[in-house]
Amino acid sequence: MAPLKDSAGHALTGATGVALDAFEHAGHQLRCFIGDPVATIDRAIEAAPGMTMAHALKAWLYLLGTEPDGLPVARACIEQGERCGGDARERAHLLAARRLYEGRWREAGRILEDLSARYPRDALALQAGHQIDFFTGDSRMLRDRIARVLPAWSEPLPGYHAVLGMYAFGLEECGEYDAAEACGRRSVALERRDGWGWHAVAHVCEMRNRADEGIAWLTQDCAAWSEDSFFAVHNWWHLALFHLDRGDTDQVLALYDGAVRGGQSGVVLDMIDASALLWRLALLGTDVGDRWQALADRWAPLATAGNYAFNDWHALMAFIGAGRRDAQQAVLESLRRQAAGGAGDIARFAREVGLPAAEAMLAFGQGRYRDAVRLLRGIRHEANRFGGSHAQRDLIDLTLLEAAVRAGDGPLAMALAQERLARRPHGQLPRRLLERATQAARGCRVPAAA
Repeated sequence: MAPLKDSAGHALTGATGVALDAFEHAGHQLRCFIGDPVATIDRAIEAAPGMTMAHALKAWLYLLGTEPDGLPVARACIEQGERCGGDARERAHLLAARRLYEGRWREAGRILEDLSARYPRDALALQAGHQIDFFTGDSRMLRDRIARVLPAWSEPLPGYHAVLGMYAFGLEECGEYDAAEACGRRSVALERRDGWGWHAVAHVCEMRNRADEGIAWLTQDCAAWSEDSFFAVHNWWHLALFHLDRGDTDQVLALYDGAVRGGQSGVVLDMIDASALLWRLALLGTDVGDRWQALADRWAPLATAGNYAFNDWHALMAFIGAGRRDAQQAVLESLRRQAAGGAGDIARFAREVGLPAAEAMLAFGQGRYRDAVRLLRGIRHEANRFGGSHAQRDLIDLTLLEAAVRAGDGPLAMALAQERLARRPHGQLPRRLLERATQAARGCRVPAAA
């Protein structure tokens, strides 16, 4: 008997009707970042233990969160899927997942790139590849991986909203802001629960310093992107950044204490947002009280995880803020081991950016501002190599500017502040930073803001 097919017409080895329905629903949840796709795909596996793509989807769910504890689960899923057999498309999914499990991020992305060229309507291959492009900082592929398949998609096809949302984010990361905003808004118009589409438009507003528009965009329907969403914290983080740009510090702290950290999430991606927000607040002179301590407690079990340098960098911020020297040293030693690990992507992430970025943050935290300036200037134009978005990596530029001010390097501080204002002329934060740099350039003693 011929295997059942998914909504895009792809054969699904080992599927049953019940399992197919659960598989389709889990895919929808993943595309929108809502619900519990792990529980849903587990129902598919229970109904059809021999369904190859159910195991592949579960593997991707555990791999794309960059959680160290997810790796053994992902490996078991890959191995079970391989035992189930499957056609060329299904085997390619499992091979790509295996390469990502092994830390060979770019090879996994290339396998998925070829898979999408042959099967352009494979939404899971597109989304997994898009996320890998994000984690490797490949802005061009964030856009072009999706651009290549657009002719194969149209509005009636399930998941078209997600294709538009991914394309919107890729366009934004490539600086094509008008097209990005149009695609992102269209994505949300088609599917109001598409958290990635909401997120793409928020990024456009962030990069253009349109704080008021960003707040209006996200607050018009908070429930759509926040309720029952495992991506909600990141969009709340974007809302907090808009308030930070306006100088609404009390509102930023309220968002941190509520939506960003209120649930005391131990999810790595959520803790990244928490670290980044507190560091920004501290750079601007805000007393964050004992918030660093609680966050450092949550990062503590992952201090030596060593599976993704971008995560380690954010863990270190929390340990610096909390004054935990042993944990700081543990992160640095872990990054040094990663950097010495050879030619793999994990080693490359640490060696090229992760380790010098961590050393720079530690120098800043210890008051060695000239060292921080030197280290940050060395990586700021290459920081995409360890992943993240422009908005996330902006922390490097913000820290560099403040380090220049505190080091008494007025000319550099002014140059950096003017550069920022030229790129972001509409925001209030660039003007506040320029005022601070101007003081330093005049030879005034500028007290540490944090």
